[in-house]
Amino acid sequence: MRPIKIGLVGVGMIARSQHIPALRGNPGFRLEACASRNGRVEGIDNFPSLESMLDAHPGLDAITVCTPPQTHYDIARMALMRGKHVFLEKPPCATTAQLDHLALLARQANRSLLQSWHSRHAAAVNAARTRLEGRPVRAIRITWKEDVRQWHPGQEWIWQSGGFGVFDPGINALSILTEILQDAVFVTEARLYVPENCDAPIAADLLLSTDVGTQISAQFDFRHTGLQTWDIDIESDSGTLKLAEGGSQLFIDGKPVAIEYAEGEYISLYRHFADLVAKGISDVDARPFQLVADAFLLGTRVTVDRFDP
Repeated sequence: MRPIKIGLVGVGMIARSQHIPALRGNPGFRLEACASRNGRVEGIDNFPSLESMLDAHPGLDAITVCTPPQTHYDIARMALMRGKHVFLEKPPCATTAQLDHLALLARQANRSLLQSWHSRHAAAVNAARTRLEGRPVRAIRITWKEDVRQWHPGQEWIWQSGGFGVFDPGINALSILTEILQDAVFVTEARLYVPENCDAPIAADLLLSTDVGTQISAQFDFRHTGLQTWDIDIESDSGTLKLAEGGSQLFIDGKPVAIEYAEGEYISLYRHFADLVAKGISDVDARPFQLVADAFLLGTRVTVDRFDP
């Protein structure tokens, strides 16, 4: 089978650190071109826009969208309308309605759409889900704290409307939560801490509940310095479970569990994308996105000191 010819839209930090290495290390794909207003990728054709890339490379099978979420809908829509499969980096779009419509367009075009949740492909997530199957969960605590200047240096889009703010990483935790739990999850309360000069929150405290009454608390903070923290602590009737380091480590009753896992998150994601394309199906799970949207709907906005990236 010939490799999937793919183009990349957006050449920023995530594209360079994850997507390009994963694509170039996968014989099932051939990275042929990229489109970016500012970035370039050596060894392939570079274009200033998706339209110019598609005009010059009509034989592309798929594109990956790595731009800020405010631009995702227009890019993915154009690609689907021109017959391309689409790999959509998270967060999905500016609105939940946009993501729903992209899923419809993919079905109408008979093309595959992957709304990616890379944290679900972390080493220990599948083991945690298996461990929790059939076990009542009493309580969950999510602690997701990191230094925005380290992970999003100078990226003004993240503070603008539709840029998600602290929910850009926070949605990763919610993607793991909805993957490992069998029960529906709902936001019940939220406090959003928004700098006086920004549109998006720099921190957030959430209370959530499942439809069987499991209580969940989540703390997201972009102001955290020092040791970065991406943990999910779970109390069940059979003991405690901890997913640490963004889902890459598993602890049962405080003891580490050895995980056999040879591939990284994005290697796994692209393997999944190739499988979707081969089968002619899509994978669009909007639940993490809906939880973020509901946090904005229910949330109390608290103005805090200005933040200068």
